[in-house]
Order: sequence, then C-alpha cells, then structure tokens
Amino acid sequence: MEDTIVGTEAVQIPLQRGASLLETAVRYAEERHWDVFPGTWLEAADGVQHCSCGDTACALPGAHPAREDWATQATGSATVARRLWSQQPTASILMPTGRSFDTVSVPETAGFLALARMKRMELTLGPVTLTPDRRMHFFVLPGGAAKTPDLVRKLGWVPSSLDLVTLGEGSYVAAPPTRYGSRGAVQWACRPSAANRWLPDAEELISPLAYACGRDR
Repeated sequence: MEDTIVGTEAVQIPLQRGASLLETAVRYAEERHWDVFPGTWLEAADGVQHCSCGDTACALPGAHPAREDWATQATGSATVARRLWSQQPTASILMPTGRSFDTVSVPETAGFLALARMKRMELTLGPVTLTPDRRMHFFVLPGGAAKTPDLVRKLGWVPSSLDLVTLGEGSYVAAPPTRYGSRGAVQWACRPSAANRWLPDAEELISPLAYACGRDR
C-alpha cells in the first residue's frame, strides 16, 4: 500500500510503506535536490518505543534533531546522505526549511478543505505532507514564510487569529516515512512528482489556505 493519500504519479522517490529510510533519504537528495539530515530514532524497551534522546516525555519521539548543529549537518549530497544513514539506519528523515523550500502548515481539517478548493481553482500544488499530529505542510518556494503574514493581512485576516504557521530559515520538517513514536508515520497528501518539481509561490496558495483556516476556527 502506498504511503500517499492523494496526488499525481510519483517520479522515482520510494513511497511504499517499509521502504528503507536510507534509500528514501538518498533519493530526496538525489532526485529532488532537497537537503536532508538524520534526526533521532525509536528504541524499544520493555515492548514500548522511546525516543533515542532519552527523554521519556519527548514531545516528538523519533522525529526531532539529534544534535544542536543539525543545520550544518544537513546535506544535499546523495553520497553524504548514504553515509549518514549507514551510521544509523533507523534515524528519522528531517529536512531544513528555508533552503529548497519553505512550508505553510495548517490543521489537517483545514488542509483537506484547502486541497479541495485548490483543485477546483486548478492551482498547481507542490508536495504536501500529513503528519501524525494532524497537520499538513504545503511546500512553497523559499522566502514564503517571510511574506505570508503580510499576504494574510491583505486578505483581511489577522495572522494571529488563524492556525496557519510558516516554517522558513532555521526550522525543519519531518519527511515521509518518519514515525512520531506510536502515533504513526508522516505521509504524502500530495506526493513529489514531475508535475510539482517547480514549487508554487506562497502567494498562489495563501488565499485558499487562509480561507480554510478561517472556516476551521
């Protein structure tokens, strides 16, 4: 079964459940030219999975940076990615935002509403992920995070009134098939494909996203 919810045909990136984290990380770097870096991983103890960070109350078990200098560790080299995951094959796949892409994150319910609206508007989407904490991340061109608040204001919304979060330079997202402890794995709601290799600008998507968030309040 594919680890994808809706979307167009994929190019080469593995999307099957059970796909090797190593090979998937390598393909993200090789085929999409996305920077990747290994995060924490899950360790089993007494039948329970815990985050490798050692914090029993970890908010993102197995799905956050394993070291403070993660930004310098991130690589777009398939060769380096292969070496990094060879050292810890079960490490999560994390990707820094603000380099190849930014993301606009909204609640799952608003995200699916926005996707339906975007389809009717015949907008060209970039990849979109769905996380186990019930949020969707819409990939947009770098720089989108900085201008989104002004775009929201121009639409008549107060940015703080909407559950719409942007991630740019200094942040990161977890990539499929990274798992959040026992809560499940990150999935593609709209998977990488030849059709969405060129990402949309945040300005192209912000109207349906803000509208959906306003409806979802």
